[in-house]
Amino acid sequence: MMQNWFDSALGRELLQAEQQLLERVLPALFGYHLLQVGIDNRHPMFVASPVPHRILLGPTLELGMSKRAIVASSDELPIQSGVIDVVLLHHALDFAANPHQVLREAARVLRPGGHLVVIGFNPGSLWGLYRRLKRHRPAPWLGHFIGHGRLQDWLGLLQLTETRVLSDFYRPPFDNPRWRERCAWLRFLARRAPARSGAVLLVVARKDVPGMTPLRKQWRPSLISLPVIEPKPTARGRE
Repeated sequence: MMQNWFDSALGRELLQAEQQLLERVLPALFGYHLLQVGIDNRHPMFVASPVPHRILLGPTLELGMSKRAIVASSDELPIQSGVIDVVLLHHALDFAANPHQVLREAARVLRPGGHLVVIGFNPGSLWGLYRRLKRHRPAPWLGHFIGHGRLQDWLGLLQLTETRVLSDFYRPPFDNPRWRERCAWLRFLARRAPARSGAVLLVVARKDVPGMTPLRKQWRPSLISLPVIEPKPTARGRE
């Protein structure tokens, strides 16, 4: 269970690193309503957000959850379309049976011009490599670990434009604190790896609406009014 893993020393360190990443992103995202969709309602990740109305949504009822938390399925959000200013997916894609459907629901409830913030495990990290080598996959290694390129494709299909990407947390992926201390050199090695190689990947995307092209009136040349020449009476006409 991821809830139990978040209570471990390594899980708490990961949550702290994710909060620090969100402090670099959330203060610039404004609006009236924020929705956090995750797997553990005990950990609100929107502390740095200026949005006044903030809701937690998780799959199960848990002790210690906030009064503003609701229990619902992440792939069928009980919220009307186009009303949320900021949607925060906290590992919601990592542990969903159908992560693309969860992303589609998040895009549906997001208002035009609103922002989506996705936090998940990074397969292009030391943690991703450890997951491939691990035979038994308890939490958190049973997650999907969705790559950046794949997530970009999904966002494009939903008319979401990526605006920012951050990555952090280079600690060794070992629950045992002694092993983490012994392998501390891996942390320095991982930091020298290419960009976006931390265990956590954060992606910010904006919901764009196709611009409406105003209809132009068909151009017609203006007609010049010419004076009408009336025929003058002739000599025969006087007779």
